[in-house]
Amino acid sequence: MSAGAGVTVRRAEVPSAVPPALVVAPREMSGPAPAILHIHGGGMIMGSPGFELPLSGQWCRDLGVVVVSPDYRLAPEHSYPAAVDDVMETLYWMRAESAALGIDPDRIAVAGSSAGGGLAAAIAQRAFDEGIPLRGQVLVYPMLDDRTALDTSDRSAGYGRFVWNNRANLYAWTAYLGRPPRRSDAPGYAAPARRSDLSGLAPAWAGVGEIDLFHDETVSYAKSLRSNGVRCDLVVVPGMYHGADGIKRNNPAMLAFRQDSTEFLREVLQAGI
Repeated sequence: MSAGAGVTVRRAEVPSAVPPALVVAPREMSGPAPAILHIHGGGMIMGSPGFELPLSGQWCRDLGVVVVSPDYRLAPEHSYPAAVDDVMETLYWMRAESAALGIDPDRIAVAGSSAGGGLAAAIAQRAFDEGIPLRGQVLVYPMLDDRTALDTSDRSAGYGRFVWNNRANLYAWTAYLGRPPRRSDAPGYAAPARRSDLSGLAPAWAGVGEIDLFHDETVSYAKSLRSNGVRCDLVVVPGMYHGADGIKRNNPAMLAFRQDSTEFLREVLQAGI
């Protein structure tokens, strides 16, 4: 995949994390820029930052930001908390190396799709707990709740049947947790939807398709954020399945879906400037 014109792409070693990260930046920069910690999807078991370079490049061009995408360790070889630890170490590295990266450490947002969205939610929680301010969190059809993998109820036509289904979800959660999911509990930041106190977290944008397997957990998490006093812009697209914005990139509804999240990022990253 290509990040497109007008940007630079380089691999950077993150000393405390096992894998490196991709750093995507505008070719022309003046002064410290906002930054996005962009976490790739793939069910915690596959994927890489390179696959999502087109979106990283688009954000660089549209928002004038630096995008850092960690190539975090994957399950089942590396179960929880490897991925969360790798991404969190990348966030610490971004702040420590902000001058070299050309970023403003006080204007960082976290974003991701699917598994990356779940990790983005986990990082927003852990960053808050560890005293690191974030400007926002973008959760695109996020993988938030291991209990969804235990739900075999038959819903509306097409629900949870395209691209990512319950069988894949159960395998992925089992690989990530290092054991089958159970209703009683999940460790730490593994399943962000299980957290009851969401107060104080960064403002959020959550988007999901009407027939996405992650529809219910996304909507429920958005409502929980709001009930805890956290701003959450929720977008639900009728007829949209999991990953449709990547598969049907030029569909008008998918373009609008992506643009809505981009405008949220523009707002929270430029606030106060």
